[in-house]
Amino acid sequence: MYRPLGGTVLEEGDVAVNLTAGMTGFGVALALPFALFALFPAWLNSLPKSGGWMTTVKVVLGFLELALAFKFLSNADLVGGWDILKREIFIGIWILLFVLLALYLFGVFRFPHDGPKQKLSVPRKGVGFLSVAFALYLSLGLFNTINLKLFGFLPPDFYTVAVKENDCPLGINCFKDFEKGVAFAKKENKPILLDFTGWACVNCRKMEENVWSEPDIFPIINEDYVLISLYVDDRKELPEEEQFNFQFDSGRVKSIETIGQKWGTFQTINFNAASQPYYVLLSPDLEVLNSAVQYTDAAEYKNWLEKGLQQFKTSEEARIAKAQ
Repeated sequence: MYRPLGGTVLEEGDVAVNLTAGMTGFGVALALPFALFALFPAWLNSLPKSGGWMTTVKVVLGFLELALAFKFLSNADLVGGWDILKREIFIGIWILLFVLLALYLFGVFRFPHDGPKQKLSVPRKGVGFLSVAFALYLSLGLFNTINLKLFGFLPPDFYTVAVKENDCPLGINCFKDFEKGVAFAKKENKPILLDFTGWACVNCRKMEENVWSEPDIFPIINEDYVLISLYVDDRKELPEEEQFNFQFDSGRVKSIETIGQKWGTFQTINFNAASQPYYVLLSPDLEVLNSAVQYTDAAEYKNWLEKGLQQFKTSEEARIAKAQ
């Protein structure tokens, strides 16, 4: 591995602390309801009685679970590079699931374990109409004609059945190799937007959908910066001649065999970070132009980009003045 930007190593202890904190929060969230009911058993009496509504809730949750299952399968497809659940196929499956859910809620079909047919309740109708509305919204993006904003759950907009000019978010001309991107930035004398991202990173998709797509931000990224997107979870193997072992300062040795391992380690050793999205602004000579940012809103992101451009211009003017 190389360290073209300098920086320090994220020690294994830091990773352990972050993992421990995450798992502690996960465990507390799971155990809290049981602990509360054990401490206050009288609360159990306030729970609604069982009945046909429980069957309806189970079916609704079943459809939602199927939708989320396809989301996780989509993540595996993206990370593994299987090219199965393209964006249109994924959206089509979700449309089908929510249409079927609506038909069930409106009583068009029933399951064997359902109770006697009764008049549709207001909540049941409401959820049914919401399902129809959501399916209609999804259909607008079935052919990638609009930028669907769905909390980053959909596959990237370039991961489609249709032929695209490039495989970059929003059609931006990007690089997925650091050295090639830096070489292009030097040629064009443009600053670099270094984007540490992931195929399965929901917040990365949310940034692309809700921030990068903004009309006052998209031109800045597309025209004023050279975008280098490095996918830290890409499991495609590196060519055999590019695979190597990297030794951390602690003495630990890591085998770098995949694209994701290469860029994940690159982020760790140079920026002391291991989360995504993670954005860094660099000059073509690899000078850091501004402090790194992560998931944020459009206003802050735009201000961050503009400050980076200003710093780059200031550095260029100083360099030219010194040369004269």
